[in-house]
Amino acid sequence: MRVLGVIPCRYNSSRFPGKPLAEILGKSMVQRVYEKSSLCNNLHKVIVATDDERISFHVKSFGGNVMMTSKNHENGTERCGEVLRKSIENFDVIVNIQGDEPFIEPSQISQLISLFDDINVQIATLSKKIEDYTTLTDINKVKVFFDKENNANSFVRNHEITEEEFHKKNFYKHIGIYAFRADILEKITKLSPSKSEQDLNLEQLRWLDNKLKIKVGITEFESQSVDTTEDIEKIVEFHSKNA
Repeated sequence: MRVLGVIPCRYNSSRFPGKPLAEILGKSMVQRVYEKSSLCNNLHKVIVATDDERISFHVKSFGGNVMMTSKNHENGTERCGEVLRKSIENFDVIVNIQGDEPFIEPSQISQLISLFDDINVQIATLSKKIEDYTTLTDINKVKVFFDKENNANSFVRNHEITEEEFHKKNFYKHIGIYAFRADILEKITKLSPSKSEQDLNLEQLRWLDNKLKIKVGITEFESQSVDTTEDIEKIVEFHSKNA
């Protein structure tokens, strides 16, 4: 099974323009994501997919693989699809690696890929058990619900439940990394947005609404994504203390 890791990167983020080039402990965000991803032995190739020449030039400067892609994509999944179509190599599985998680654990990527040992898996993602009630009620933290076979039933932002009920069962936060079989990625990039996707701004609901299955792995690692400059300060402080 040949696996391609794609890191979609765009420069013009509404909340943090130039985020991929932001410096974190002496290296850019995109370089850190690239180098951490490259430590995953289950990835046969890692490539940055961008629509900005500044990012492309920077990736080449540290020796990374990069592909220029369209400026018209709505999301990273569509950018991954373009990379797959343009690639001269054949890949069975494509991993969409978030470009704003500079300290992603390579073992998380390996765990995600291992879910495709089951030939019936079409799409895979990760989750982590929620340890505190505040996370459950935070609409910025997406929650995932899945069945006994770990196939996703739904993704939600708001989940109204009492703190007492919270302590009686397990709830899981969605970790936003995805992997797709090549034919499935090609299929979903042609699907029209669904109403539930538009209501919650969650593209994975489009896939569920079109009867595709999403296998959910459970990780022990916390995600540390960067949305603002304040997030960088928090991550730098955390990793400086734990270096």
